[in-house]
Amino acid sequence: MKKKLCIIGSGVAGLHLAYALNDEFDVTVIERKSPEQMKKGRITSTQVHFGPTRTRERRFQMLSWQEQPLIDSVHLTIGNRKLFAGKLDEPALSVDQRLYYSYSIKDLEEKGISFRLEKIDKESAEVLLDKFDLVIDCTGKNGPLFPFPIDEGLSPFQTPQRKCIVGYFTGIKPTTPLGVSVTVLPELGEMFEIPAMTQHGPVTILFLMAVPYSELDVFKGIKNAEEFTTKMKRTVQQFFPEIYSRMNEQNLALSDEHSFLQTAVTPVIRKPYLMVKNKLVMGCGDSVFLNDPITGQGCNLSSYCAEQLYETLMEYKHSKWDLKTGESYWNRTKKYVKEVTEWTNAMTQPLPEHVVQMLLQGAQDQTIANEVAEWFAHPTKAYEVFFSHSIK
Repeated sequence: MKKKLCIIGSGVAGLHLAYALNDEFDVTVIERKSPEQMKKGRITSTQVHFGPTRTRERRFQMLSWQEQPLIDSVHLTIGNRKLFAGKLDEPALSVDQRLYYSYSIKDLEEKGISFRLEKIDKESAEVLLDKFDLVIDCTGKNGPLFPFPIDEGLSPFQTPQRKCIVGYFTGIKPTTPLGVSVTVLPELGEMFEIPAMTQHGPVTILFLMAVPYSELDVFKGIKNAEEFTTKMKRTVQQFFPEIYSRMNEQNLALSDEHSFLQTAVTPVIRKPYLMVKNKLVMGCGDSVFLNDPITGQGCNLSSYCAEQLYETLMEYKHSKWDLKTGESYWNRTKKYVKEVTEWTNAMTQPLPEHVVQMLLQGAQDQTIANEVAEWFAHPTKAYEVFFSHSIK
């Protein structure tokens, strides 16, 4: 008889796990929103699935988005100076999570996964332990439901390092070549421009990360789409002239009334397993590995850790799932989580001088520009550069 697994949450971590585990285990996913509610709801994040994540999606036979435009470069600007466009080794892809999640759930249901529409709190989460061989907490930024212990060494911040302001817009001409654009304004924040696909067609995501209380932190109190669009237009005009030059003011609009967001994240890393009522509980994704969004690693780190959890459960498939299983999962993920987190935390602070010099060299050397672009696909490479204190 197959072991019974319960996954709470159907974000990137939960969905990747459900696809990966479906053939070997009896999997139930509990989600508080239906696919239709997701499609019609508010955006909750941005997303860029870089090459390694797309490889995992193919490995676990997840839905393909082959007809969508691929992102093949990362453009970098510091202040008003465009430095370079680095080419990615493997193209990335951004699909509105409302679309990605809702279609994936329907696909999984067709593959035999059981979905339950239910809001789970901490008390009802513990009840699940009596019904399943393993409960996996994939509740995302709003979690966790279980008291996974905080790793103090990887959780240095007590408050958010950025205010996150996101809008999915039409009326902005894409960059050439098509890519993610990163503009760094020292001491003020960053703007990420991401070409993405939604159910309404192609959009440009403007993702403004404002240092709290800086001149970019000007969206407080904005409640509706019209006010948000006006404020974003004026902010781009004042601080990001290159983006403004590609903006059609008359046609600039949010893709739908729910396609804007303001939030703030306090990064925190937790040890992703514990025993509750003598049963092992695991965590995966943002519920235990919550990074600042500044490096775009949220969905990619969730995907990576889902694969590592899959490998762990397969290794211990015929064993009792206990602390040894949890320790194996943490040991598989710890080094990667540490390096991604320390690089991400460093990006919220003033850039080290040797990193600035490397970025400036990238303006003259396409090979270096390409290496920098690959930081986002392979963040351990960024970690090596940031903490090596030397320029290759």
